[in-house]
This record gives sequence, structure tokens and C-alpha cells, in this order.
Amino acid sequence: MTFRRKALLAQAPLGVALLLLAALALRTTSSLGAGATAILEENYRSVLAAQRMRDTLDQLERAALTHLASGRPLGDAGTPGRLAYFDAELAVAEGNLTEPGEGAAVSALRRDWDVYRQRLTVLLATGARLDPAVYFDDLAPRAEAVRQAADRILTLNQDAMVLKSDHARREAARVGSLMLGAALAALGLGLLLSSLLTGRLVQPLAALRAAADRIGGGDFSARVAVSGQDELAQLATTFNGMADRLDRYRRSSLGELLLAQQAAQAAIDSLPDPVVVFDAQGDVLIVNRAAETVLGVDASAAAGGALARVEAPLRAVLEQARAHVLSGKGALLPRGFEDAVRRPLPSDGDTWLLARATPVYGEGGGITGATVMLQDVTRLHRFDQLKNDLVATVAHEFRTPLTSLHMAIHLCLEQAAGPLSERQADLLFAAREDCERLQRIVEELLDLAKLRGGRMQLQRRAVAVRALVGAALDAQRGPAGDAQVALVADVAAGLPELAVDEDRLQLVFSNLLANAVRHSPPGAVVTVRAHAESGAVRVAVCDEGPGIAAERREAIFERFTQGGATPGGAGLGLSIAREIVAAHGGAIGVDSEPGHGSTFWFTLPVPG
Repeated sequence: MTFRRKALLAQAPLGVALLLLAALALRTTSSLGAGATAILEENYRSVLAAQRMRDTLDQLERAALTHLASGRPLGDAGTPGRLAYFDAELAVAEGNLTEPGEGAAVSALRRDWDVYRQRLTVLLATGARLDPAVYFDDLAPRAEAVRQAADRILTLNQDAMVLKSDHARREAARVGSLMLGAALAALGLGLLLSSLLTGRLVQPLAALRAAADRIGGGDFSARVAVSGQDELAQLATTFNGMADRLDRYRRSSLGELLLAQQAAQAAIDSLPDPVVVFDAQGDVLIVNRAAETVLGVDASAAAGGALARVEAPLRAVLEQARAHVLSGKGALLPRGFEDAVRRPLPSDGDTWLLARATPVYGEGGGITGATVMLQDVTRLHRFDQLKNDLVATVAHEFRTPLTSLHMAIHLCLEQAAGPLSERQADLLFAAREDCERLQRIVEELLDLAKLRGGRMQLQRRAVAVRALVGAALDAQRGPAGDAQVALVADVAAGLPELAVDEDRLQLVFSNLLANAVRHSPPGAVVTVRAHAESGAVRVAVCDEGPGIAAERREAIFERFTQGGATPGGAGLGLSIAREIVAAHGGAIGVDSEPGHGSTFWFTLPVPG
């Protein structure tokens, strides 16, 4: 079994725990959804039928009173149709008996209604004028009896809906506690098993390190026990071979020199990724086999010509990493897949390589060289691309049902489907706000997917920096006024115009200013500064909020990460801002100290 498979196996318990937790969550969600559907199916139909029967009865009573007052025939007021409509709704109620006592109430309603309908039917058939005494002594009391019976049906079902809703709420709370306990248990078990498997996985590395320490201390008889066929076993075999040669050559100065060279060469040759070692002058000193075969680096070429056969994009990455280390800036670590360089292949598709560079120090502590490794991250890059495509697809599929849901809630709030009680209106207002928040998250996910996939084209035009800052502040003055936060602009004079996509940059300003206002206390001042800086314009948004801890300053620009405890969006704003600034060729960052506010800045290159 390869080392990679062992590493994946070590993470399998966590994956199994997550799958079990997802299955429990799906089952719980289905159960709660079935409970809510039962409430609607069992009681709402009867409530609606009872309400419609009441309304129909009121219309019949108004028609009878109009007949008494003006002598207008009952048939002209649509009385036959209303009688048939009442019968239809009564049949619905008779076919939907769900609560104790509802059958008796419906039977009583049927008896009272049959008598009332019979009297009206006789009047309609004969065309006789209704006697007022007959109406008030007979017909009106029977109508009231029908109304009271319908009210009993309505009350029974409404009370049942309230009880079922309370039960569903208690069940949801219980399930929430159960889910929390299950999540903690699954996480603990997964971490325990993963830790045990990982411990076994790194045991060969510990043995290899112990042997290396012994050799470093002068014990050249140290060897590593080799077992298995994975990469660690191959490395142990190489290490033992190196120790053998070191033991043979240690007695002579020539042997020591050859040992040092061969050990270094064997170590880097065992690595599957290209490795290039530069000296202090920037010339190629050592390369491994992967660098020779994959990149075409020739260490034996004259100074400056070793990288001549390397493809232009890869050569630029190697030179940039070499310059970074040799200039004294320390190790070069990639930020993520956005730093990977694409290497097209004719048969196997594109390969993605990620550069890492570390300095080589001499005995005096000075930098004597730089080691650059191009790690093959093709599979990881494809997984990341698949993940981004999945998020974009899910967000796109959410857009249409969310729009329909938002419109349905809006129509209900406008009482297009009937009057609402105060409690119903409050619930619908909260649902509409959550629906709008989900729509914003979906739009942010789609924008982020377009930016990361390079599908969003920038519409550049020349814009003055002062106009950009002014438009951004004007857009945020309303929310800032509500939060009692002042907005101030500090734009240096004489700044050149920038060739930018104004709409996209306003989205960057909006995210930064909204965060600054949200995290600033009442009475604070948020300042937007802009000044020239070495061929670029630097824009900074300064707030007086609680600040950001050092360990979180890089993480807040990742997706679904929020900078503080103040509730806001979905944690996508800063990630989108970073992608937009990067698309313009700039950089973005934050300077902050806990308790002393934060300064979010970004740079935009000045057109040449």
C-alpha cells in the first residue's frame, strides 16, 4: 500500500463520522418536514372549508335581507350558486375528519344546513316573497345555528394546528440537542481513530529521524528497518544506501566530499517532484531527475543557460522563487491553488505545478543558495475545481426556487391570498428576510465561482480615484447613519486615473465599508484613504472596531470565514473582494491589532 493510500486511510474515520452525521441530519430533516406537511394536510383543508362556509352563509344572509328590504328576488342575488358552493365545502369537511369531536360537529352542521337549505330552496322554487316574521323567527335562527356549527369546526382544527405546531417545536428542540450530541460524539470518535492511525503512519518517519540523528552525531552504523513497498520504504532504502556510502567514505577527505554530494543528490532524486538548487549567484547548482526529465533543466550548462529549455511560464516561476529567497525574504510558501502554474501536455491534459522555495544557509548563518521545488498538485487542483463547480451548480439551482419562494411570501404579505393575523405577518416578514439573505448568498456564490473560474470579464474604463471613493461612500451613508457611524474620505491630490471595472470595484468598497460600519461602535469614524505607492494606488478602509487577532488575518479572506462575532453575511464578501482585486492585478490585505481597529487595504496598478 502506498503512503498516499495510508494517509487517506488515516482520515477515513472522520469521513465515516461525517457520513453518519449527514445521514442522521437527513433523516431528522425528513421527519420534521413530514410533521409540518401533516399539519397542513390534516387541518388546513378543514379550516379553509369552514371559513368558506361562513363566508357563503354571510352572503346568503345579506341576499335574504336585501330581498326583505327591496323585494329583489332571491335568485337574482346568486343564491342557487351559493347553496351549491356551500354543499361542496361541506362535503370537503365531511371527507376530512381528523380531530376528536369533529365528526359530531360536522354532523350537527349537516343537520342545521339541510333545514336551512330546504327553506331557501322552497322560496326559490315558488318565487314567493319572504315574510319578515318567518325570516326573523325561523330562517335567521337556523342560519345562526349553521354559523355556530361551522365555528366549532373551525375552532377544533385551529386548536389542533396550534397543538401540533407546539409539538413540532418541542420535537425540533429535542432533535437539535440530539444532533449536537451526535456531532460531538462522531467528531470525538473520528479524531481518536484518525489520531491512532496517523500515529502508526508516522512511526517510520520517527525511526528515519532517529537514524538521521545518530548519523548526524557520528554513529555511521545507524540503519532504518525497511518494511513494505510504499514511498517511506523506498526512502528508507535510499537512506540506508546513503549511510553505507557515508560509512565507506568517512575515512578520507575525498570520501567525505563525495558522500556529501551523493547524499544530497540521492535525497532529491528520490523526490517525484522537480527540485532545483541555486547557488548564491542564482546559477543552477543541483537538480534531481524529475527536474531534468519534466522541466528540461540542464545543470551542466554554462552559467545562465541551465534554464534555457524550460518553458517560459515555468521559467518565470523558478526565477521569481529564486529571487524571493536570495533577496533575503525567507521561504516562499504558496497562498493556494491560485499560485499554481499550468503546464499543458498533449496527451494527459494539463498539469498544475505549485512552487515552494526555501533558503540554504551556510555555517555563518548567511544565505548560500535557494532550493525550489515544483509540487505536482494536478489532482488536488481538479478536486478544488470540481468543488467550485459543484458549489456554483447548487447555487444556480437554488436561484429559481428561492425567487419563487420570495415572490410567494411577498404576495402573502400583500394579503393577495387573504387577510393575515399579526402573528402570521411577523412570521412571514422573518421568512422574507431569511429568503432575501439566502438570495444574496446565492448571488455571492455565483459571482465567486465566475471570478475563480475566469468567466467574469472586466469592463475596464478610466475612472478617477476620488470619484470611486465618493460613489462608494455615498452608497453606504444610509446604513452608516443608522449605525451612527461617520464616513470620511482622505484622498491624496494628483492621483492618476485607473483603468478598472467600476461596478466590480464598487462591490469591493461595499464589502469593506459594510464590514467596517458593522464592526464599529456608535459614534465611531470610518475613514477611506487613497494615496500613490510605487506604481500603484493604495486604498485603505480604517475603522475603530475591536480589531482582528494575528492568527485570523489570513483566514478571513477565505470563503465562509467571518472576521468577528457580529452577525453578517455568509463569509464570502472578503473572498470575492480578493478575487476582484487580483483580477485587476492588485493585492489585498489587512493590518490590525486587537482593541485598536482594523485597516483593510488593497492596491490597484497605475496604467503604464
